[in-house]
Amino acid sequence: MSVESDTAGAQAAAPPAPAAAAPAGNPALMGLICFLPSGITLGLWFVGYLDTTALPGGMIPILTFSAGLFLLLSAMAALRVGDSVTAAIFAVFSAFWTSFGVLLMALNNGWIVDAGTGQALSTEQVGSIQSTYLLSFTLVFVLLTLATLRLPLMFTIGFVLVDITFVLAYIGVTAGNASLFPIAGIATFAFCLVFAYILFDAFGQTLGGRAMSMGGPLVRS
Repeated sequence: MSVESDTAGAQAAAPPAPAAAAPAGNPALMGLICFLPSGITLGLWFVGYLDTTALPGGMIPILTFSAGLFLLLSAMAALRVGDSVTAAIFAVFSAFWTSFGVLLMALNNGWIVDAGTGQALSTEQVGSIQSTYLLSFTLVFVLLTLATLRLPLMFTIGFVLVDITFVLAYIGVTAGNASLFPIAGIATFAFCLVFAYILFDAFGQTLGGRAMSMGGPLVRS
């Protein structure tokens, strides 16, 4: 057998080269960019730009759909690529925004009534519902912050600002101290800036740019 025929036979027997793998998707792009409009709206509400007394339910569409729905889709996309941490983060924020929108709809339309009298809720009863709701999510977001201390520092800063926002809102509702809401609005704008920075980094890396500084995690072990 000639050298040429041996080479041809080897080439014919060789398996085909594997096709290039498709680039993995980054659910954070969709999740973060859909999160920001609702966060900005919440901040505008806290500082008084959106008067929900005159415009009840003015936040409902952006809370329920821009954040609630699309963060749920982002969580599902993260699960598909095997990123359980990102999925959990987006899912809990989706749960908050969606339930917040439903709560606003229920209170604005009188869907919740006093079970004993069948009458509309009093101001004290509405405040009790709101404070319970805020306390529950405050505790969950604090837990999320502590559970993700191995993430880069920028994420921890963002979550801490979320915690501050919820603590201020909770105290403002339970103590009837409306002066805390503008401060909560400033904290809201601050965590929006942090998450916008993270979003900018994610877009840049996806488009071939260099990673931006995120800081080292507080917990490394």
